Amino acid sequence: VHLEESGGGSVQAGGSLRLSCVASGYRYSSHCMAWFRQTPGQEREEREGVAAIDSNGVTDYLDSVKGRFTISKDNAKNILYLQMDNLKPDDTAKYFCAADWCWSAQHARTWASENAPGTYWGQGTQVTVSS
Repeated sequence: VHLEESGGGSVQAGGSLRLSCVASGYRYSSHCMAWFRQTPGQEREEREGVAAIDSNGVTDYLDSVKGRFTISKDNAKNILYLQMDNLKPDDTAKYFCAADWCWSAQHARTWASENAPGTYWGQGTQVTVSS
């Protein structure tokens, strides 16, 4: 299984970016997917669960991104997206996509702290927001 993120970059506050995560050897339709972010100095287990979507399309978001970020997936193309609007400097981080089984989308956002061996992770894409 290989997850590859793209779409990161540098934008000014108030701008938008759309992240993509393409999977090979994995079927999005039957599992949960999530986006996490990590800032310098944080350990992998401290990655923040930003948004998640379960196999039924139910979503869950970190409070600070609600109304600004939207997670979605294209099961036919095996692509996970994160549309990020009205970006803020505090959104600056490296963003990772992840895949695994979950009880709920809310549960999926805790994968990093669980550090379960069955969770698949991409290599990340950097998002930098300047004021």
